[in-house]
Amino acid sequence: MSGHSKWAQIRRAKSVNDARRGQLFTRLGREIAVAVREGGSGDPAANARLRMAIQRARDANMPMENIERTIKRALGGAEGSNLEEVTYEGYGPGGTAILIEAMTENRNRTVAEIRNAFSRNGGSLGETGSVSWIFESRGVIEVAIDGHDPDEVSLEAIDLGAEDAEPSAEDQVLTIYTTPANLEKVRQALQEKDYKILKAESTMVPKTRVELRDARTAHQLMRLVEKLEDLDDVQYVYSNADIPDELVASYE
Repeated sequence: MSGHSKWAQIRRAKSVNDARRGQLFTRLGREIAVAVREGGSGDPAANARLRMAIQRARDANMPMENIERTIKRALGGAEGSNLEEVTYEGYGPGGTAILIEAMTENRNRTVAEIRNAFSRNGGSLGETGSVSWIFESRGVIEVAIDGHDPDEVSLEAIDLGAEDAEPSAEDQVLTIYTTPANLEKVRQALQEKDYKILKAESTMVPKTRVELRDARTAHQLMRLVEKLEDLDDVQYVYSNADIPDELVASYE
């Protein structure tokens, strides 16, 4: 579990700090635009999906002026009107499951690019429903431990409405799991108690994991996920791979 988590942290840092920053902002802008369209409002107080999209954008240091401009364009129908939300499923190296969320104006182009990424990196595109049952929608909040007792913070989070918590002593981070409906309530309550929130998002979490202990297989899986994430139409890629820290480090 820790290896998988560390790999996710490395990829998040890369997406903010290198040339992928522009691509990340494009994805976040799409998410905001679709949230405005689907929620029927540009007011985050009245649109929970938009509120979470803005939070993701702020966590990635997207300028507020960019966010406000995207909302304005979406309200005018100029942003996100032709985008469709599509989910793809497939298999990665080592029998891992991969779930992909995309936003696209051209399904044929998107599926062709995703199929190509799978075939070139040891995976295969699956049918609808082939792996989605392995994942469940959950709220995930990462809190900096900062000298607090992880067990006490975990119990406090559960009292506030969280379902579970998982400490990582090495990274000094407590990962808190909630239902998607309780995510914002728990996040706000923890913030009001002056805990440092590193990340809060609704995401897909695997119910079972596949351990990858072979370096070649683990690196091939990581490469496949990166190739999928590099596609313009892909918003998020989820995997049930469990990769040890040392294999993550050797890949980087």
